[in-house]
Amino acid sequence: MAQVVGPAKGPVTGFCVKCRTKRELKSSEEVVLKNGRRAIRGACSVCGTMVYVFMGSRKKG
Repeated sequence: MAQVVGPAKGPVTGFCVKCRTKRELKSSEEVVLKNGRRAIRGACSVCGTMVYVFMGSRKKG
């Protein structure tokens, strides 16, 4: 299961598989998946399908 880090900053758009187009996400939050990857999880503003937008990894150092 994904660990919630906090709310996403600003408006986020992602590709909705059900609508087959890019949509703005509502209730978006930043999460860390169990494999350590960061992502933003939110619901499609039109159909409500859960959408994940993967983010780049943070560089340590």
